[in-house]
Amino acid sequence: MGIAELDETSGTLTISANLYFYGDAANEELGFKIGEDINKHWNNPDAYAMIKGKKYRVVFDIKGLYKQQLNQVEVLSNDDPRNNCFRIEMHAAGNISYVDGIGSNTGYFKLDNLSDHSTTAAHEFGHSLGLVHPEQLDIRGKGVPGIMYPRGTIADPEFHYDPEAAPGAKGGTLDPVHREVLAQDIADLHLEKLYFDQDGRAVVGEFSSIWHYRHHEEE
Repeated sequence: MGIAELDETSGTLTISANLYFYGDAANEELGFKIGEDINKHWNNPDAYAMIKGKKYRVVFDIKGLYKQQLNQVEVLSNDDPRNNCFRIEMHAAGNISYVDGIGSNTGYFKLDNLSDHSTTAAHEFGHSLGLVHPEQLDIRGKGVPGIMYPRGTIADPEFHYDPEAAPGAKGGTLDPVHREVLAQDIADLHLEKLYFDQDGRAVVGEFSSIWHYRHHEEE
């Protein structure tokens, strides 16, 4: 979730969001790194959007912030669309990271999903802006996988965990490190459909405002 803001002078549409991280596995360095990683991926396409007949360059300004003392009341009462809250822990139910719905502002991340050049945070941020997984999950011959393709997608061999494995077999599916934000991912946000107020601002996504307790290993 975030705020989209038009700047007529520079011709930019900036989507800004603050990602607050809490939980036993969260820390200041990790929070900063996640924010920088999301910025890198989502600014990579140098994409544009047409808003009311004018072309704007789409820019992302995402800040990853550690907030050790974040509490349930703050999450539930948050009314700033820029603010998103994600718990980070060693363990997660289902062994996956997730947001609390398409276009939401809260979620739960599993620590090891965020390491080794993973694109998990950038992928989940896409969900928080309203993007879903593509329906077609066999994209052989289509080149670099977009950021919203999930684990289990069959792509060209060079994008698999094991390029020598049979498609769909163990190792023969998409390694998330190869996902990239493409111009099509920006187009899929349909920024032209947003309602911009008189100050040129619009909300992207919706409040889910769910506080997460720590999952136990057996969950």
